[in-house]
Formats: sequence, structure tokens, C-alpha cells
Amino acid sequence: MTVQPSLGAATRAPVSTDQLDGLVTVLHLVRSGQARTRPELARLSGMGRGAVTQRVAELLESGLLVESEIGRSTGGRPPRELAVRAEAGLVLVAPLGASHFTAGITDLTGRVIEYVEEPGDIAAGPDTTLAHLEELFDRLLARDTVPDAPVFGIGVGLPGPVEFASGTPISPPIMPGWDGYPVRTWLSERHDVPVWVDNDVNLMALGELRVGAARDQQDVIYVKIGTGIGAGLISSGRLHRGAQGAAGDIGHATVDAAGGVVCRCGNIGCLEALAGGAALSRDGTTAAEEGRSEFLARVLDSGKPIAAADVAAAAEHGDPVAVELLTGSGQLVGETVATLVNFFNPALVLLGGGVALGGDMILASVREAVYRRSLPLATRDLRIDRSTLTPDPALSGAAHMVLDELFSRQRLGRWLPVGSPSGYPEIAEEPAA
Repeated sequence: MTVQPSLGAATRAPVSTDQLDGLVTVLHLVRSGQARTRPELARLSGMGRGAVTQRVAELLESGLLVESEIGRSTGGRPPRELAVRAEAGLVLVAPLGASHFTAGITDLTGRVIEYVEEPGDIAAGPDTTLAHLEELFDRLLARDTVPDAPVFGIGVGLPGPVEFASGTPISPPIMPGWDGYPVRTWLSERHDVPVWVDNDVNLMALGELRVGAARDQQDVIYVKIGTGIGAGLISSGRLHRGAQGAAGDIGHATVDAAGGVVCRCGNIGCLEALAGGAALSRDGTTAAEEGRSEFLARVLDSGKPIAAADVAAAAEHGDPVAVELLTGSGQLVGETVATLVNFFNPALVLLGGGVALGGDMILASVREAVYRRSLPLATRDLRIDRSTLTPDPALSGAAHMVLDELFSRQRLGRWLPVGSPSGYPEIAEEPAA
């Protein structure tokens, strides 16, 4: 399935430290859109014009950059613009949720070429889930719209704690059978490409940072309210994963220890257990069974299990019980986010996930709680909005995770000049944090 790329000449000598630094800098400036011309590269990088010319020539030779004329010449050489050669390769991406799976293919700029979304159950276990993912990748690669180009790497998101350095899920509460499972090894052995794995909410935050509403922001909190609840943190323009990759797991913050509601993690009174999609489904079902909600009772009578989306639909139709459930969920999430706002002082809070995108009530409740419970200075310029990046911010985020790692200083020098024996980027056991 995977066609091996052949980047760089096999006879070239390994790059020096200064040369590698220059290659990484030039590639980063072009990838990020900060520089498109040689003069811009010289100005922003601090490198001399000669060094910039050499590094650009090497990246053009490698096939990672392309140069084109951008206007008519008024005398002398026409002005030229540099860009990443998007069609040089593909990235396979897969943000896997608790109850639905998304898989996609992007080019080397992170642009989504094709994607597919399907219902899925992460609790079915890693072997079943990853075999399903293989089928999705095969189906996407067979589409006529996907160019015949080599796959450079794979990025996967999981709805639970992931040790980023090893790409391993660690004690994920809603993922039985996944604890310590070698996801990276499973995929890399089948595709012979590098694989990186992260928490799905981190990838959503990274997608928003690179191509979405957070693109011009430095400090952002992305809150996913779906079956579970989690947060991705952008600090000083970079994704903050924490020491082991567990930063942002707000779903298991205690919000009501006295209430007696047991969370799937085993603790009592977690935010996720009281305000997540599974909680709305549970409480909506109880309301239907007790006859307190006519709308939800009709859903239950139809033989269909009540989901969070049904509670949102009932609220849109004015069902008072559903309105109470949604606003209560938003209040609990908002109060937790308010603590983060006071501690972290972001400029932007983005809400995503199936529950957050289901209507205006959650957004309004979260806003009210955050503005009420946070310090005036922390909320003076704070914006709280829903995510609007489609189809799924985690698709772009997963692609940029892979590209950031492949084109990092730690890895670019391993494969750009001479490559591994196949000429392909080596599979790294320890991705850079």
C-alpha cells in the first residue's frame, strides 16, 4: 500500500550542524507562511544571503520546496516565491473518538484531501479498532482524488491519556484493553512509516492553532465536550502537553464528590461523569423512563437509545427537562473552565465536540459561568466561541503533528540527505515533545 519516497541523493554526505539548523529554519519559515522569498528568509532567519541561497537550493533539490514566478519582471530576474511542494507526499491521519472514528489523508501542507467518518466503539479494543482503521485507510487511498504519492507518516488521536514520547495510551478510562498497547508499533510495522499518537483534544487544539480560529492567538484553551470532556492547551503559540502528555485532562476534575456519581475512571463526582455526553444520555433516559420529558419518552418508545444529541434536540423544542440538563452541563463545564481561565489567562476559549456543537445553550451556559466565576482582569479581553473548523480540527492537527516531527531538527537530518536504507524517513522511537 505504501510507496517509499526517495528524498535526497544517496551519495550526499550527512549534513553539518549549521547546515541542518539552516534547513530546519528555512523549511519552518516557508511552512508557516512567514516567509515566501529569499529576502524574507534572510531577514527573518538572520542568515546571510549566501547561506539562504544554499539551503533553499538543497530543499528544492530534495523535492520539499517548489519555486514559482509571482509577477512580471521590471528588469532582471522575475520575482519568485517559495512554497512547500504539497503533492510530494501524503499523511494518513485518524482522530478516533469514543463513539465515532474519523480517518483522512492530507498533503504536505496539512490540507485535508479526503476523509471519512463512521460510527465506532473505542471500547471494542485496540485490535478491532486498528483493523477497522486499516480498512478506512485502504478505502481512502483507493479514491481517484488521492494523488499517487508516497505516504510520509501517520498521526493518530485517542480519547484518553497518551504518553506522547512512546505513543502509548496509559490507563485510559473509556478504552478497555488499550492500557500500554503499542499503537505506534502496530501501525508502523504494517505501513513502514513513522507514526505519532496523541490525545485527540490536543490534536483539535493544534488544528485550530494552525488553520482555525486560534491561528493568530498565543494562549488558548480548547475544550471538547463529547462523550467525554477534555482540554487542549496552547501556551505562547505552542501546544502544551505537560511532562508526560497528560496536560488538560479536565474531565476527571472533581466537581461534586458528595453526589455519589461514579465515573468510568473509578472516582466519584468527576466533571465528565456529570456533564459529558454519556451523562446527558444517562440522565435523559432516566427522565424519559420517569415520564418527566414527553419528547425523550417518544425517543425511548421508538426503541432507540437516548443520546446526547436527542437531549439537545429536545431542548431546541423547548422541553424543560432537556433545557435543564443542557444548561446544568454547561454550568459545570464553565465553572471548571473558569478555574483554568484564572490560572492560565488565555485570550481565547474554544468549545468543540458533539455536545458543544449541538446548540447555543451549552455555549451560553459556559460563557455565563466563566464570566461570573473568573477574575475581571482574566476575562477583560477573553473570547469564548464554538469551534467552526470543519470537517474536524483534529484531522489538520494530526497532520501538523506528523509534519512538525518529520521536519524537526531531531529528524530532518536523519533522512533528508541520505535517508534510511530505503531512502525514507526513519521510524523514530522517541518523538520530540
